[in-house]
Amino acid sequence: MAKPIELTDDNFESEVLSSDVPVLVDFWAEWCGPCKMVAPSVAELADEYEGKAKVGKLDVDSNQNVAAKYGIRSIPSLLIFKGGEVVDQIIGAVPKNQIQSKLETALS
Repeated sequence: MAKPIELTDDNFESEVLSSDVPVLVDFWAEWCGPCKMVAPSVAELADEYEGKAKVGKLDVDSNQNVAAKYGIRSIPSLLIFKGGEVVDQIIGAVPKNQIQSKLETALS
């Protein structure tokens, strides 16, 4: 079973910006209740989209440079990257089908 990639300030460029497939990035923190609510959906999507898209999680407390670069002010924030650019975003705890719908759009 595929799991979300642990993203950091150090590997963000190679894993996300240089990726040849769309990447869903979950900006989260350990203390964030709503982040814990979307975590199972994010984990399921990592497994379901293995080989078609990447799914990663970035802890905003440990990796403030990337979080600041993308203006993350509230979490959970989910950004979808394609070709190194942000193509969509979701802010807040939302149902899995809403995240999946936006990911499907990025894949088409």
